[in-house]
Amino acid sequence: QVQVVESGGGLAQPGGSLRLSCTASESSISISAMGWYRQAPGKQRELVAIITSGGTTTYADSVKGRFTISRDNAKNTVYLQMNSLKPEDTADYYCNAARWGVLYWGKGTLVTVSS
Repeated sequence: QVQVVESGGGLAQPGGSLRLSCTASESSISISAMGWYRQAPGKQRELVAIITSGGTTTYADSVKGRFTISRDNAKNTVYLQMNSLKPEDTADYYCNAARWGVLYWGKGTLVTVSS
């Protein structure tokens, strides 16, 4: 069982920045990829960004050029740097870790973008 814990959510103004962190309880050696997803009220959960163990990244079109996913293998942690935030980025943000074909999810952290 992999425990995944997110942190860093909160309130930001439009155009502002936030950085989310996600730490997995297992060594990054056994985790093939980690990703961030988000779910806004009344909407389905959607992909935000993924980073593989090899460092390959994938982004949703809606966040390209604004969000950056990175990882610190020594800390088993993945970060999501969110810049130029928009009100439509408001959502619960969830992190997951993939190990041996199984996805482990965190409980989420709320990001609110509002003036």
